[in-house]
Amino acid sequence: MSRLKQLKIYKKHLIQRYNTLVEQSNNYKFVDEVKSDRAAFKALKILEKLDKLKYLDREISNSFA
Repeated sequence: MSRLKQLKIYKKHLIQRYNTLVEQSNNYKFVDEVKSDRAAFKALKILEKLDKLKYLDREISNSFA
């Protein structure tokens, strides 16, 4: 499997995980504040990884152009 395909699969996985964590954070907001904060923190960490992938994707696109 090529590296580009692996990056796309990983990016898709991270986006799904991020959306799930944001939804959990919103659901727990009024029930359990600790769970809400933990889910929001994990979502922020995943968002950082997505930003790194976006940078890598841009670097790869520029190298082929």
